Amino acid sequence: MKFVRTLVAGLAAAAIATPVLADSCLQPAERTAMEVRALQSQLMVAALACGQTDQYNAFVTRNQRDLGDAYRTVTAHFKRVHGNVQGQRQLDGYITQLANAQSQDGIDQGTFFCPNVTPLFKQALAEGGLARLASLSYERNVVVPYSLDTCGATSTSSSPSTPARRANRARTASR
Repeated sequence: MKFVRTLVAGLAAAAIATPVLADSCLQPAERTAMEVRALQSQLMVAALACGQTDQYNAFVTRNQRDLGDAYRTVTAHFKRVHGNVQGQRQLDGYITQLANAQSQDGIDQGTFFCPNVTPLFKQALAEGGLARLASLSYERNVVVPYSLDTCGATSTSSSPSTPARRANRARTASR
């Protein structure tokens, strides 16, 4: 009888404490949200480094609802994969990692960073909606330091299912 109680208690604990056993891939909406959050982070770093806070504030104001939706979707992803408490910790770590990666990208580009990133503000302000902002982030190869495949993506799929992406653009102002 004690064995059965121990077994049941262990199974219950595993079911409660291991949400990681759940599908840990990125749902397509989560992938989109990750791209949008990366774009926002890139623009925030650029605003601070390049003196473009007015452009960043205009971007945030124009896309406030979409940015909020992206944040909630990313938050939900981490809680789905890691549970509520650990999910919040993982989210906080990811947001820090994202900002650090964006900052490092700026450092790597040196004096080319501001000329390279300035057109991104204009493009981001011209776009609207999560899908278009995510596409802009992907097309501009904005750093996304998170490596999970998109759920259901196949190797022949055109949707992004790549591992963590580092910026890979030419480091010249001509681009």
